[in-house]
Amino acid sequence: MDEAQPSTEAPPVMEGVRVIETALATLPFAPGVYRMLDARGDALYVGKARALKKRVAAYTQIGRLPERLRRMVHETRSLEVITTASEAEALLLEANLIKKLRPRYNIVLRDDKSYPWLVLTEDHPYPQIGKHRGERRKGASYWGPFASAWAVNQTLTALQRVFLLRSCRDTVFDSRDRPCLLYQIRRCSAPCVDRISKEDYAELVHQAKQFLSGETPSIQKELAKEMEQAAEALEFERAAALRDRIRGLTHVQGRDRINLEGVGDADVVALHQLAGQTCVQVFFFRGGRNNGNRPFFLSKGEQGPEEVMGAFLGQLYDDLPPPPLVLLSHAPEEMPLIAEALSIKAGRRVELHRPQRGDKRSAVEHAETNAREALERKLAEGTAQEALLQAVARVFDLSSTPERIEIYDNSHIQGTNAYGVMVAAGSSGFLKQAYRKFSIRGPVKPGDDFGMMREVFERRFGRALKEDPERESGTWPDLVLIDGGLGQLNAAREILAEMGVHDVPLVAIAKGPDRDAGREWFHQTGKEAFQLPPRDPVLYYLQRLRDEAHRFAITTHRAGRSKSLVKSELDEIPGVGSALKRRLLNHFGSARGVRNAALTDLENAPGIGPAVAKKIFEHFHPASG
Repeated sequence: MDEAQPSTEAPPVMEGVRVIETALATLPFAPGVYRMLDARGDALYVGKARALKKRVAAYTQIGRLPERLRRMVHETRSLEVITTASEAEALLLEANLIKKLRPRYNIVLRDDKSYPWLVLTEDHPYPQIGKHRGERRKGASYWGPFASAWAVNQTLTALQRVFLLRSCRDTVFDSRDRPCLLYQIRRCSAPCVDRISKEDYAELVHQAKQFLSGETPSIQKELAKEMEQAAEALEFERAAALRDRIRGLTHVQGRDRINLEGVGDADVVALHQLAGQTCVQVFFFRGGRNNGNRPFFLSKGEQGPEEVMGAFLGQLYDDLPPPPLVLLSHAPEEMPLIAEALSIKAGRRVELHRPQRGDKRSAVEHAETNAREALERKLAEGTAQEALLQAVARVFDLSSTPERIEIYDNSHIQGTNAYGVMVAAGSSGFLKQAYRKFSIRGPVKPGDDFGMMREVFERRFGRALKEDPERESGTWPDLVLIDGGLGQLNAAREILAEMGVHDVPLVAIAKGPDRDAGREWFHQTGKEAFQLPPRDPVLYYLQRLRDEAHRFAITTHRAGRSKSLVKSELDEIPGVGSALKRRLLNHFGSARGVRNAALTDLENAPGIGPAVAKKIFEHFHPASG
């Protein structure tokens, strides 16, 4: 009997160790960030170190690593490093890369929503107050962040009610000849028609800034003094207006559920862990006022609250300016280092503090309660959602409970502005980050829904086959729902078969007679069409999925149509860019006004000049050239 030869192939985990040991030979003892990559070059883990060589060497000691990191080493096939000037800079870079790359073995803050701000456009004689998302521009002051659009809208309404600042666009402001409705309901001082002087409006802007900076008591004293003076001068109408403003200011102050006395700008960050999940609640306080709160949900795995808190703070302030004070429910590991990194980012001192008593402790406890309640609600919803998904698997004879359901719909008007959309749902509800819109590129004949479906499926599944042929990322659907009947089902099956995709279950949902909800027919390959009982929870769930896809298709189509409708005639003039177009529209009010303008009017428009004016005039009047 031949003796079995020992295997020369290293165990998979040892392959990862060998990769790391090879990289160690060239690693410096400098601070920096390292990235563990898998065979496809995707980031598995991002970490920071005070001394890269010493930190990365720890990953070769497999027996000392937790299970999560052992699995990471098992999959590692290459390693990349970036050196930094200090460990604090490495921490900032680490947080940025984690948010950008979303490595599988890091704690990742999955939040793509931008934060709304209040903006005051100070490059205009009568500044406009409004809400803003995105990049900042010069000539404006920004106040925030706010936790949600609702929170910023509440503050915006309060500012209009108390300080009577305009919220209309400059083009609307320049074209008005009488006050708008906001003036009638006492939410604007109507500077557009000179109902207030420039000096008095500037004073309102100054008071609004004081309010946003937390100087509310001094404003109330000023308003009370003005009201008394107006009453003594028998200016009763002005006194009544000032009284209404004082009442509005008092109403705003009394609306905050929690406040931080003596603290101007601060964030309260508290977390709660339960059943392998973490919820972090963040309350934003600016100028001593509560700007709202936002929950964040994380999968905690093996990490304790202190480690989760540290990872969360770095990523939270990656795209937010940190306030001077951050109150915490748990002291993160390396808290002094995190404070130093945030101070570098802010350009001033940032203090991290875990209060033990007083109003600050009460604020943290309030945030902790909100985190616990939000997590309990989410877990309860998840349990109900899991039961629904199991029922869906039974209804459609699926081999397992679907973890990802994709629903497709489209929208167009006689073939124009055609869009197809995909929405996705899973055990946590709708997966908004996975939603996709497809602007149909090919010519679509009116009513050619099959042609639209073909393009959408070819683009969606073609990309999936290219990027994840082994279906390891969890982005492949376990069930596909399409709006339609047997014809749509057969067309979808044929399209996927041509692409070599044969194992994705397909179901078509056909509307019932007279499009009645509750009388839908379900079409599935190899089965007779069937209906579900009118009060079946699965039916309600499937209707909700279909309706969400329909809503997303309609809003996508409307947005695309509006964009094409507002496309200006000025876009067709060679050499007229966005800045020049804005000047023309602000001056003439519309593209039609530019088209009808005389050459001398164009030459006299601000920032245009004779040469450009001639080019614009000749574009609209070619015979005159």
